[in-house]
Amino acid sequence: MRKAHRPEWQLPPGVPYGVWDYAQSEHIAQDYDAYFAENRLFAFDEQVMARWLPHPGVAVDLGCGTGRTLLPLARRGFRCVGVDLSQPMLRVAQEKAAHEGLSIDWVQANLVQMDCFADGWADYVSCLFSTLGMIQGLENRRTVLAHVRRILKPGGRFIVHVHNVWYNLFNPTGRRWLVRHCLGWLYGRCRDPGDKFFTYRGIPRMYLHTFTRHELNSELARAGLCLRALIPLAADRQRPLPHAWFLGRLRANGWIAVCEK
Repeated sequence: MRKAHRPEWQLPPGVPYGVWDYAQSEHIAQDYDAYFAENRLFAFDEQVMARWLPHPGVAVDLGCGTGRTLLPLARRGFRCVGVDLSQPMLRVAQEKAAHEGLSIDWVQANLVQMDCFADGWADYVSCLFSTLGMIQGLENRRTVLAHVRRILKPGGRFIVHVHNVWYNLFNPTGRRWLVRHCLGWLYGRCRDPGDKFFTYRGIPRMYLHTFTRHELNSELARAGLCLRALIPLAADRQRPLPHAWFLGRLRANGWIAVCEK
């Protein structure tokens, strides 16, 4: 039997029920690495990080999960800080770091509420695997980006991944959702264009905000983050989109954006 939800007013800002249940799930955390063992996006993320974070410094990973981004950086001599809402995920990440003898700081926090971090102390911030899209509400996502800019040093770099709303055109389930979603927006029943709710690994009402390229660029610029590179992703998410000049806004699975303060 599904356990009862906590009252909505007790949920952290920007965290809908599905994401809260996901964050509290022990089984999701325990088999996270095995479940995504064949996901090539992780390997491509690491290539992007290696290119754009060339020199060791203070690196903060927002939505760090089980530490897949931070462990390679810690091996390279970076001072690493992992931030996640999920205590089970952080527990797994701590165990992995301890097994390798890596010194990483772990912080359990909601990404909308990061006032505990001082201004201008991080060289690098990352927010990968569509973590920004798991924050519900435009103003809450803007708060996260404002925190990113605030904690970065001048010239510090931010790397973020999001999913493309128009990529739903390329599969039947996605097309049906997109038609219903656009109709809901036209008739005023959709509060935030791009929001998706779906069942994920047994968790109902999982939430993800999907972006247009214009929205991503606009929100980064609004936050005062200067775009250095925008990498459209191929369907397999393990390489840049081939021939991105041809309908790249539609064909990209998503984007990895590299920004500077």
